[in-house]
Amino acid sequence: MSKYKILKILGVGGIVVCFAVCLYAWRNLNYDYSGQKFMEKEGVRLGFKEKTYRLEGEREIYYLEGPDNGPELVLLHGQMVDSKDYHKVLPELSKHFHVFAPDYYGHGKSSKKAGLYNIKTIGDDLASFIKERVKATAILSGHSSGALITAYVAAFHPDQVKGIVLEDGPFFSTEKGRAEDTFSYIDFKNINDYLTNKPNMTYFEYSVKNNPMKMFFNKEGKDHWSRIVAEPALKKFKKDPSQLPVIWYYPPELGINRLLQITANLQDGTGDYDLQFGKSFYDFSFFSGLDQEAILRQIKCPTFVLHVASPKETAPSYYTSEGWLISAMDEQDAHRVKELIEGSTLIEGFQSMHDIHDDLPKEYVKTLLDFKQSLNIKSE
Repeated sequence: MSKYKILKILGVGGIVVCFAVCLYAWRNLNYDYSGQKFMEKEGVRLGFKEKTYRLEGEREIYYLEGPDNGPELVLLHGQMVDSKDYHKVLPELSKHFHVFAPDYYGHGKSSKKAGLYNIKTIGDDLASFIKERVKATAILSGHSSGALITAYVAAFHPDQVKGIVLEDGPFFSTEKGRAEDTFSYIDFKNINDYLTNKPNMTYFEYSVKNNPMKMFFNKEGKDHWSRIVAEPALKKFKKDPSQLPVIWYYPPELGINRLLQITANLQDGTGDYDLQFGKSFYDFSFFSGLDQEAILRQIKCPTFVLHVASPKETAPSYYTSEGWLISAMDEQDAHRVKELIEGSTLIEGFQSMHDIHDDLPKEYVKTLLDFKQSLNIKSE
């Protein structure tokens, strides 16, 4: 083979590799990690509309409403995100349900005021939202903190609820005396310390430097977290503090860019999440003195309890070797929820860190359709 042919092959190979790298980088940089592009890309075409429900006292609940293709389904997102966190499942769910996806207070485009950040106010106002805007008894599916709120609404406003799905809610692990030994509480402590001490930096910078996930990266005494996550993220952020960085060489499946994106917050101007909401979980004011066990005992409607499998990093345990609970619930918590809610069904083993609807959208949709069928609700 002549040198010319070898050089030609190498040149073509180089072009192919360069194209593949560019395509890989473009995908990672343009991936919709938070769902904020949903309405523009799919929502409007699918018939979703953005609306606002106004209550007394200048309180507002922003929400997405899909086409009327079945029974009413209200989706309650988890903490630090908003209604568009369901963007992977909204298209399919909208074929089988009349979907309502509100942002609760402190999140998205809904009202921001520290006095609203408690389960009673949020739960009561969402019950009013269901009565006045949904105008039918609804199926509620709540994720994480949204599962706590869903349980409250089912317990105290049963006339508004047809049935509930509790997606990996942090039941009992958010109670005082237990919460302090969870991964989530480290984040809440970071929020509290940032708001209290007011360091001369953005919360994004503070969070990246103190993120509890770094203990999984830093093995054998080496600070891998700083080298492969914190430093490149902070370097890019300093060039443009108006938006959170996306590191081009990390694919969505790895979860690092999503981890960076959920630090978006009102105080930095990078997002709509109010850090004061997280503080309410640090000082336990979110629960308004209500007992989680009592709330669960009061629920009488059909219920599915969804629980993720133990994390790969700690399997078969839900705890690190140091005793930190890395998940929302351990197996005892999940079974306790099932026992407290009479007649409920516990579904375990979802291979997800926490966000079943995001990690396993097909399984999540199937679970909701199974729940719908269990209620003997016919498809439209």
